[in-house]
Amino acid sequence: MNDLPPLRRLLKTAPGRCDGAVILDYDARLVRRKRLQTAEGRGFLLDLAEVTNLDDWWGFELEDGTTLEIVPADEALVEVKGDLARLAWHIGNRHTPCQIEETRLLIRHDHVIEAMLAQLGARLRKVTGPFTPEGGAYGHGRTMGHDHGPADSHAHAHHAH
Repeated sequence: MNDLPPLRRLLKTAPGRCDGAVILDYDARLVRRKRLQTAEGRGFLLDLAEVTNLDDWWGFELEDGTTLEIVPADEALVEVKGDLARLAWHIGNRHTPCQIEETRLLIRHDHVIEAMLAQLGARLRKVTGPFTPEGGAYGHGRTMGHDHGPADSHAHAHHAH
């Protein structure tokens, strides 16, 4: 077995050296306990106290001092162009994760959202790349879709258009 020792701690910034990378898509970067694998094929155990958004971290330091960078994997995405402020508002109103760039928005494939955006005049194009959407309202965390659960204290209505 060519395994590495388990995680010692998450790293906020790049250390003096990088011993490898762990390439994870958007869904896989939200994790609590999982066996992960480096790009070179070596495995290690990630066991965190709570579900953690790895987008908030640079990488991992393992018990033997090995450091591994977290790299977002390429994913199938939809590029959105047009009136970006208006389109971003509609995407956000549906609690859909969205990567905001100066000249475009990026979302993951969702035929319902894509149909809505097309109806609003958006120009859509399938692209591939890393997906690193905006964090939550305070700059961290995740946009978790519409079922907020019992902790959801904000009240709003969504209207079909």
